[in-house]
Amino acid sequence: MSDKQPPTAPSVSASHIERQRSWLPSLIWLIPIVAALIGITLLIRMVQDRGPEIILTFKTAEGLEAGKTAVKYKDVQVGLVTHIRLAHDQSHVRALVQLDKNAKAFLSEDSRFWVVRPRLDVSGVSGLGTLLSGAYIGADPGVAEETTDEFIGLEAPPPITRGTDGRQFRLTTADLGSLDIGSPVYYRRIMVGQVTTYELNKDGSGVSLQVFVNAPYDRFVGTNTRFWHASGVEAQLSASGFTVRTQSLATALLGGVAFGAPDDAAGAIADANASFTLSPDQATAFKMPDGPSQLVLMHFSQSLRGLAPGAPIDFMGIEIGEVKSISVEYDKVAGKFRMPVLARIYPDRLQGKAGSKESSQDADRLRFLSQKGLRAELRSGNLLTGQLYIALNFFPKAESVKINLHDSPIELPTMPRSLDELQTQLQEIVGKLNKVPYSEIAADLRKTLNTLNKTLSSADQTMRRVDSDVVPELSAALQDARKAVNNADRALATDAPLQQDMRQVLQELTRAATSVRILTDYLADRPDSLLRGKPKDPTP
Repeated sequence: MSDKQPPTAPSVSASHIERQRSWLPSLIWLIPIVAALIGITLLIRMVQDRGPEIILTFKTAEGLEAGKTAVKYKDVQVGLVTHIRLAHDQSHVRALVQLDKNAKAFLSEDSRFWVVRPRLDVSGVSGLGTLLSGAYIGADPGVAEETTDEFIGLEAPPPITRGTDGRQFRLTTADLGSLDIGSPVYYRRIMVGQVTTYELNKDGSGVSLQVFVNAPYDRFVGTNTRFWHASGVEAQLSASGFTVRTQSLATALLGGVAFGAPDDAAGAIADANASFTLSPDQATAFKMPDGPSQLVLMHFSQSLRGLAPGAPIDFMGIEIGEVKSISVEYDKVAGKFRMPVLARIYPDRLQGKAGSKESSQDADRLRFLSQKGLRAELRSGNLLTGQLYIALNFFPKAESVKINLHDSPIELPTMPRSLDELQTQLQEIVGKLNKVPYSEIAADLRKTLNTLNKTLSSADQTMRRVDSDVVPELSAALQDARKAVNNADRALATDAPLQQDMRQVLQELTRAATSVRILTDYLADRPDSLLRGKPKDPTP
């Protein structure tokens, strides 16, 4: 074995590997970076799409809920209620509303907001759809250039929203009657609009209303159009019977307004916001203008019970005025009370010729009529209610009275009421009847009745005697008469000898009558034969 070692391999030193450092980040960090970029993008877009915030004030938060109650316009959501809180003075609630980006038009200061919920009012039933979906806030954008972020919400929906075709008109009346916001407006019994607002005049003299007439019916409102109250039921009792008029059942219960034109002549189309007078009824609306009025004073000496302010002044069946006031005063000269009645008449209703000449001035017309015997007289207007009215009529036999046309008011002469005169006459008759001695008449009548009773008793006794004495004798006489008639019937029978003798007598009478006729005819021809005799027959 050899001691020779194999040669050793050369030693290799351990190698050191160094990794090259990269400056690029790890891919895992890309995920949060992308998420952050997406979040920032969404935040920026949300901020850009976020609309303005507004505050709505309501008396109560009934039906409102934060995060759920929407704000809608034409059933399209334009916002959402985010917060609801109570005001510091606890008088109302404040709702914070987040509007959409495209809802900037609702920032106009004349924009309107209200809570839509089920309602029952004069305009009908509304908001029934919210029974299932819940209440929401209705919106109506404004048109003003000024903007604001705080609004006072309406407690009821507006009757007319912006964008509705039609025109608005202004009406003035003495009182509101049964009208309210939403009351219907009728034309020929068709609902064409409604009442939008009303307010008391600044001086308190009346009420102003705003009515909206929908298109295309607004073109029927002309310069000569008349408006009147169509509320309630109008009843009329005339010679044709009992008549009841109403626009509809709704107006009878809730009230309404109607309009029309006399003789269908509405004239030119009225401008928007034109002013008209609202008359109490249709008859007043179509009545001719009264013109200037004249105050007259009338003194009556009889009771005025049944006469009230507003009673008509009638002339020949035409109403020409009305009573304004009634009072009482003591006439020291006559030593009695008299009742002055102040009335307002309209002389223009007495147009035309007065007598044989034209009367152009009111004073001259009154003077002329008074000279013709014009007097004022109380008359009964209704026998059931006892209401009175004043009638102007002519009394040609009345004493002439001068009217002082410079007095204000002008004093018009009067005549006693014919019914009062009749009552006085009846009282006189009753007084005379009271003076009649009814007791003495009753005593005499009693005596007469006693005498009559005695007479009737005597007559009764006489009739009894007749029944007992006379009636049997009359019966016997009637039997004898009946026997005589039977004997006469037998004597006049056909085969009776008496009848044959009567025939012979009648024949002899007939021949004698013939001879007398011949003799009279001969004497008529030869009257001298009475002196000379009958001439001899001529020799053949």
